[in-house]
Amino acid sequence: MDTNPTYSSLVAVGDSFTEGMSDLLPDGTYRGWADLLAARMAARTPGFRYANLAVRGKLIRQIVDEQVDVAAAMEADVVTLVGGLNDTLRPKCDMGRVRGLLEEAVERLAPSCKQLVLMRSPGRRGPVLERFRPRMEELFVCVDELAARHGAIVVDLYGAPSLADPRLWDVDRLHLTGEGHRRVAEGVWQALGYEPEDTEWRTPMPTTLPPDWVMRRAADLRFARQHLLPWIGRRLTGRSSGDGLPPKRPELLPYEHRA
Repeated sequence: MDTNPTYSSLVAVGDSFTEGMSDLLPDGTYRGWADLLAARMAARTPGFRYANLAVRGKLIRQIVDEQVDVAAAMEADVVTLVGGLNDTLRPKCDMGRVRGLLEEAVERLAPSCKQLVLMRSPGRRGPVLERFRPRMEELFVCVDELAARHGAIVVDLYGAPSLADPRLWDVDRLHLTGEGHRRVAEGVWQALGYEPEDTEWRTPMPTTLPPDWVMRRAADLRFARQHLLPWIGRRLTGRSSGDGLPPKRPELLPYEHRA
């Protein structure tokens, strides 16, 4: 594998995972793995350009309609595409439709860039996602098949033991912490052929004593009140957390490092 690749531009396509929730910066905006990856790539390549079209809450149909053609027109060296997981978490989900839309996105993006990057999204341990896990794994089979057909790279975050650890997930149990995003950035960095900066990104963190029953129940109640019930409410009313929000970085411009 080439350990000194030359990529001059990156476009990230997707939903909240790629937008960077919940890697919160002091100014109230989100950073996330794509920004971290862009910073590393920019440090190696003068004039490096970066766009991030991701918006939280987007379904795969919205990603295809709102982001894919925009990304393809940018003709970046690297395009990352992560989508469809929000669909699998809906009470009703037509997986055939999701697979077809993901295929449409890949067919448009792969010819437009030097390297398309797909991912098997990380999956947190715990009961909340268990009912949706078969759908998630069906989605990942589709990702693998599309990558093989179109020469895309697949970053297997779902198979990384470290990213299943609840300690790397925010209190909403849907988004990674800053450390989780750092590990994702490292995984994509290595998949693109760069020299590893952290060879242990997949390795689980040291074990600690679990919280006692009272603390676990208090955390469960707080999660349900602050995150689960509002999430269910949005699903029932057809709303999204990303309604009305613009992409975080809509133009392919020279990257400026953010602390």
